[in-house]
Amino acid sequence: MKFDVNEIEFDLDDSEEYKLTFDEEIALRDMALGIYEADDEDDLIEIITDGAGYCIKSIDYDILSK
Repeated sequence: MKFDVNEIEFDLDDSEEYKLTFDEEIALRDMALGIYEADDEDDLIEIITDGAGYCIKSIDYDILSK
């Protein structure tokens, strides 16, 4: 399936060791937006979480194809 992630919010509250700056948060979000190929929503979330290094708090996407 192809997913177009158009909005995402990461759970950054757990990161007490290093606090991201506002610009870093924006860059992280922008990096995660776009088109992904995944088996299902769970796979999509795992792909993005692994790439970003942060858990996803909320995500909005459109399914482009199955």
